[in-house]
Amino acid sequence: MRLFLIAGEPSGDALGAALMAGLRALVPQVQFAGVGGPLMAEEGLESLFPMADLSVMGLAEVLPRIALLRRRIRETAEAIAATAPDAVITIDSPDFCLRVLAQARRARPGLPTIHYVAPSVWAWRPGRARKMAPLVDHVLALLPFEPPYMEAAGMSCDFVGHPVVAAPRASPAEIAALRARCPGRVLMVLPGSRRGEIARLAPRFGESLGRAGLGDMGVLVPSVAAQAEFMRAQVARWPVAAQVVEEAGARRAAFALADVALAASGTVSLELAANDTPMIIAYDVNPLTRLLVERLIRLETVTLVNLVSETRAVPEFLGRACTPERIAPALRHLIDTPEARQAQRDAMQLAMALLGAGGEAPGLRAARSVLRVLRARADDARAPAP
Repeated sequence: MRLFLIAGEPSGDALGAALMAGLRALVPQVQFAGVGGPLMAEEGLESLFPMADLSVMGLAEVLPRIALLRRRIRETAEAIAATAPDAVITIDSPDFCLRVLAQARRARPGLPTIHYVAPSVWAWRPGRARKMAPLVDHVLALLPFEPPYMEAAGMSCDFVGHPVVAAPRASPAEIAALRARCPGRVLMVLPGSRRGEIARLAPRFGESLGRAGLGDMGVLVPSVAAQAEFMRAQVARWPVAAQVVEEAGARRAAFALADVALAASGTVSLELAANDTPMIIAYDVNPLTRLLVERLIRLETVTLVNLVSETRAVPEFLGRACTPERIAPALRHLIDTPEARQAQRDAMQLAMALLGAGGEAPGLRAARSVLRVLRARADDARAPAP
């Protein structure tokens, strides 16, 4: 069995690596080709080009790289044709992946296609699912309420669980090492993982900490290694002292130690939930992207803990509301109010259970779904015509 996988973001790289491991456990002879990052490389993928070429988001960020992205779309579609895989599995990054599938399907109309991570049609642009349907046969969904949206658009879909439920936790040794550097109560601050996010959010988060009045709380700022120096430069301007931690063990330990967190919107809210850490969520984008999003968004909350648990336990400050004047009092309230923290913990525990905590690893569930779909397709092809 030959499979062509495409991931364009670090989160997709992690999903792809877990899926590859699951597939190899079930079908040891499986072969992989495609585009991915370092985690997929560890599972044996030789990427067609650096995944970083695709790791851009937002209209203002994409425009300067259109020529490169178009070339990568063409190269990827040509590689699919040359590889002749049994299926193509695209992982998130729909703007890139669907354009690749359109070209690949023109060359080979019957090419089996699977997309990992359902588009958030429940949040905005509901027509995306209908546009996907001519190009995608099957969807692997991370959230339990997504399959009906995909099926209504004409695609089959399985909920396979969210990777956060299988993510590694800090070891006692890692926790003890960081505790020695940061005794007492801990506030964790997460202004994002991309340079643009950090530049926008870190100054606002820092001012929010100063306004909130943290007393003797320690402040930890986990960072991916690629952005650690830039993060340190931003944090150095804050009115409170903070430690940036970039080692994988220290980052895991920060999640375990934190009493509360101030974080950018995104899947980090689920990482915090998995570690039972109450949080304030805040986020903003550049003004052009914000204008577009404000017109399209259909939800009163975008925080995944709130959505999955069907609560509004986690406060969020988005777009024009992402200001220190609004964030600081909410942060102070969370620090001072045990009842608010407990309400969040109740919602987080429910969300984790609904996302698959305690069950089979999502990568293996996703692999079983892929194989089921491909075997059903093969059985249909072998069935005699009526």
